[in-house]
Amino acid sequence: MGRFDGKVAIVTGASSGIGRATALAFAREGARVVVADVLVAGGDETVRTIKKAGGQAIFIKTDVSRTTDVQAMVERAVRKYGRLDYAFNNAGIEGTAAPIADSSEENFDRVIGINLKGVWLCMKYEIPEMLKHKGGAIVNCSSIAGLVGFPGVTPYVASKHGVVGLTKAAALEYAKAGIRINAVCPGVIRTPMIERFTGGKAEAEAQLIAAEPVGRIGTPEEIAEAVVWLCSDAASFVTGHPMAVDGGWVAQ
Repeated sequence: MGRFDGKVAIVTGASSGIGRATALAFAREGARVVVADVLVAGGDETVRTIKKAGGQAIFIKTDVSRTTDVQAMVERAVRKYGRLDYAFNNAGIEGTAAPIADSSEENFDRVIGINLKGVWLCMKYEIPEMLKHKGGAIVNCSSIAGLVGFPGVTPYVASKHGVVGLTKAAALEYAKAGIRINAVCPGVIRTPMIERFTGGKAEAEAQLIAAEPVGRIGTPEEIAEAVVWLCSDAASFVTGHPMAVDGGWVAQ
């Protein structure tokens, strides 16, 4: 018996990294999982992995910055599985690194559109389905860049701070309706995004490790465990909280 037997979870950005690990964790706990991403091959692989382990999952190609895509994702999830109980709104991009004066408006719009508007759109269409069953739990993926500043990636930092604000406001709006809404704020996690950042250079990775108080890079599975806990009844009195899962980074 899993903690989420009979329940349904949506995970966006589930083709790799934290999203894939969280989709697998939901499935392990008995949830039927809707795997959503723009990357089809990775999404299909996530579904195959879940099914190979005995779970249930479907893939829905979704660009979270597009209203029609998000609305269709939620509608298809409910049509397939009959309900929606949990959502991990995780899809995001880092954008192009540059100081503000050298940044493009197109980059800003794209990062905000996916990372911030995408979370807003997902909640807009997920929450009504949860209200039909008098409750649910949502976790939005922010970042330590949603808690502190980092130079050179201002659109990313702005988007992740925005996710924290969205999470807090939405949590207050639906607290009495039985929907808990929290955020996870990952630190340096071994994902494709971090691999792009380091460029595979050992010295770049060593610098990241040196900045982590625990002395190592985190794993996607460690973030997934935090998300699953926040969605579980064990976190029944937790809402509106941006949880740092960062090896102590923001405590410095």
